[in-house]
Amino acid sequence: MKVFTYSEAPQHLAKLLDLAREEEIEIRRRDGTRFSLTLKQPSTRSPFDIPGIDTAATTQDILDAIDASRAR
Repeated sequence: MKVFTYSEAPQHLAKLLDLAREEEIEIRRRDGTRFSLTLKQPSTRSPFDIPGIDTAATTQDILDAIDASRAR
């Protein structure tokens, strides 16, 4: 793990991002707080990929419910 100070981080941001592809990078502040920089892998799932539910409702039941909600 490579360690950089808070003041070094902005000066070497491109280098930090390149290094973070291979290993964890730590940035330390003067007050002792530490931050970790790592590569986040892209998600292969769509945000619309949700599990379905089992129901006894038929297509006609759903259409009837839509019609009833529009009649008000």
